[in-house]
Amino acid sequence: MYRLPKYFFVLVSIALTSHGSLFAAEPLAVPDDYPAGPLGEVVRLGQQLVHETKDHPLSKPFVSNQLNCTSCHLEDGQDPQAGSFIGTASAYPAWSPREKRVITLEDRVLNCFMRSQNGVRPPNGSQVSVAISAYITWLSSGTPIAMNPKKPLGPKHVPPVDLSEIETSTERGKLLYKAQCLDCHGQAGEGTADGPPVWGPQSFNDGAGLSRNDKLASWLKVGMPLGDPSLSVQEAADLAAYINSHERPHFKLEEHLPAHDKRGEYNAEP
Repeated sequence: MYRLPKYFFVLVSIALTSHGSLFAAEPLAVPDDYPAGPLGEVVRLGQQLVHETKDHPLSKPFVSNQLNCTSCHLEDGQDPQAGSFIGTASAYPAWSPREKRVITLEDRVLNCFMRSQNGVRPPNGSQVSVAISAYITWLSSGTPIAMNPKKPLGPKHVPPVDLSEIETSTERGKLLYKAQCLDCHGQAGEGTADGPPVWGPQSFNDGAGLSRNDKLASWLKVGMPLGDPSLSVQEAADLAAYINSHERPHFKLEEHLPAHDKRGEYNAEP
């Protein structure tokens, strides 16, 4: 068997020490083309499901609101900041504090159906599960694997906003909503043709990450207004407080799991 000479490992060690990573200079980006053959077809299907989640015949049965994956993961997850899928697969399997287990990328995708889309968890190994996971993995092409031992987050996850010393105001948030959000998301948060619902029965439930003010503020900071994210931390915090002051569906895990014989393997049962 051919063995690399010792000086090779010395050079690698020097490179890592000097630059932090051999890949540090390489920007994470969307691949130039889809994979060839049947794999490429599945990746394309995954992108279609991300874009049309609530309407596509394969994913629609598992969705109970008016959100698509791309409602939060902008540009089908290809936005570099707002819920980016780029590089995400490299972090899995990952430890999930919420599940108190190590989860796979497939688990993470399917859990979103239960929470962000207030629906039923599709089976592991289903077309929906495999296609969306394949699409996210394609968007991670060339990213060095670095399994996350702390949280199921990829290298381009939304930077957290610290609200511990920020006093939020739902009144200021209401004014901001009227000025900057109402036209796309509706007077009562019900959504329009230009934007998804942000509260009420057709939005994400209170088990979704965005139902927490710090998570929503972090996302608003990098994602809104659409195409020109320009909110200050205070504005994002006030908007998050106002949006999450409204009612939304309550999450009960048992109501979002299919029957055992249609579940596949799920490692986070209560």
